[in-house]
Parts: sequence; C-alpha cells; structure tokens
Amino acid sequence: MILKICKQASAWTLVLCLTLFLGGCYSFSGTNISPEVKTISITNFNNASGQGPASLQQWVTEDFRDYFQRNTNLRVLPQGGDLQIEGQIMGYSFSPAAIQRTDSPANQGGLDQAGANRLTITVQVRYTDTKNPANSFDQSFNSFFDFPANQDINQINRSQINQIMDRLIYNVFTKTVANW
Repeated sequence: MILKICKQASAWTLVLCLTLFLGGCYSFSGTNISPEVKTISITNFNNASGQGPASLQQWVTEDFRDYFQRNTNLRVLPQGGDLQIEGQIMGYSFSPAAIQRTDSPANQGGLDQAGANRLTITVQVRYTDTKNPANSFDQSFNSFFDFPANQDINQINRSQINQIMDRLIYNVFTKTVANW
C-alpha cells in the first residue's frame, strides 16, 4: 500500500515539475513566447494597394494591435518592441468566384457568370524578433471571403471585412508568436 502511494506521489511530482519547466517557454493560450520577450510594436499599416475603404489601413492596424493585446501578455508599444511587426496592404481585390453556366432560351450556348464574388485582402508583413533573429521573416499573407453574386464591392461593410481580417491576423499570429 505504501509503495503504491509513493508511486502515485512521484508521478504527480513528475507532472508538476514538467509543468513548471515547460511553463517557462510555453503558455496554454497557444503562444510560444520566450520569457525574455515582454513587448511588441505594431507600426501603422500603409495601403499600398490604393483600393478599399479610406479607413482600411486604420482598421488593419487596430485589428492587429487588438488581437495581439488580447491573445498575449505582451505590452504593445508604438515602436521598438522586442517583437516588431511592420506591414503594408498590398492587395484589396474583388473578383468573380464559383463560375456557373446558365442556359436560357435567348442564349443557346449558355452564359458563364459568377455564382459568387470574392474579396481578397493581401498584406506584406515584416516580422522582427530582436531576441531571436532566426525567427524573423518578411512574408505575404492573404485571406478572402465569398459574397453573393448580386453584392458588389461598394456594398461590403466593416463586419464583412472583419471576417477576412480575423483569418488573416490569425495566420500572422500563428506564424509569429504561436510558431506553428
């Protein structure tokens, strides 16, 4: 009986030690941030695409800052953080998606038309890890959302753009601090 209790106690001690050891470099929030990293700076994104709503660059910048602030313990600085994100909006394109052939009596050969329209947003992100430069990168990320064929680009609202930005920022987040 005493031997069984000792085995259980040593098993729990091992689990506790592993948890404390791994806790120094892994957080259960899904991030993999070194303990010496305390800050992140996210500079204003410029809209190099020349497309989209006038406030797109402000939305993108704020969304990035909010996401990192909510999902990490890092303090967000305007510049000079241990981790640094700089970016540009490189693309804001609206194109037909899900092409469908429609037949009508007037059009004997059929007509190809969009069954949906797709908005794609592309950002170029330069990520600098001042504590571990091997983690730094300069990469393009994009995300899209399909809209009904009868909805044009002028009818897209902020909440629909948010759906695209949520996926895009998640991809950047996992590449930077989750290191997946």
